[in-house]
Amino acid sequence: QAQFIESGGGSVQAGGSLSLSCAASEGIYGRYAMGWFRQAPGKEREFVVASNWSGRTYYRDSVKGRFTISRDNEKNTVYLQMDSLKPEDTAVYLCVYGVWPLTRPTMVNSWGQGTQVTVSS
Repeated sequence: QAQFIESGGGSVQAGGSLSLSCAASEGIYGRYAMGWFRQAPGKEREFVVASNWSGRTYYRDSVKGRFTISRDNEKNTVYLQMDSLKPEDTAVYLCVYGVWPLTRPTMVNSWGQGTQVTVSS
């Protein structure tokens, strides 16, 4: 049984916006931190943002003020609104869950399949 249902992403010009969503099973959503990592071609996976069950959030410095994570407890879903996108944001974005603050790959319990985000200049 899939642990995540990921959606969103796509292509946009610099300065534009995209959104991602990640629906998890109730057993995951209510117990673990959830968030996103991203991986650009030829680069290692890097932390982007995380949110825990109490609503605490943690952002990568380079996305602060541009990305916003939110949660819908009725739908067991986390959302990532990405505004003022830059070409360097181009990557596959992977939904994850694990141990707060979820900032390192070793804190991740499971990785989603990922969705492509492409920002052109």
